Amino acid sequence: MRALLDTSVLIGEAAPEDVEAAVSVASIAELHFGVLVADDDDERAARTQRLGVIESTFDPLPITAEVAREWGRLAAAVSTRGGHPRKRTMDLAIAATANVHGVPLLTENVGDFHIIGDLVDARRPWP
Repeated sequence: MRALLDTSVLIGEAAPEDVEAAVSVASIAELHFGVLVADDDDERAARTQRLGVIESTFDPLPITAEVAREWGRLAAAVSTRGGHPRKRTMDLAIAATANVHGVPLLTENVGDFHIIGDLVDARRPWP
């Protein structure tokens, strides 16, 4: 199966099997932020190592004009359904990337997409 990995999966202990995986540049941004705000040197080193592995493994999918348009559509749906899209900006950018590429989004946080579950194919990475 082809799929986009959410940041929550990238920071997990194991990678999903039998997946032709891609990542969004938005996840790379979140991972860089995580390195910079780490509380101690050991945690910062572990996060830096994980980021290095991810950056050397994947060529992240960019946020293009098409992804931006899809982000707008998803954010508008969240807003009209009573949600707060600004709190979920990066999640929505990652979901928009998955939608544009026509692949499911594998995430540990399926509930984050419940309000737009009819618009985003968000799935847990393990059954």
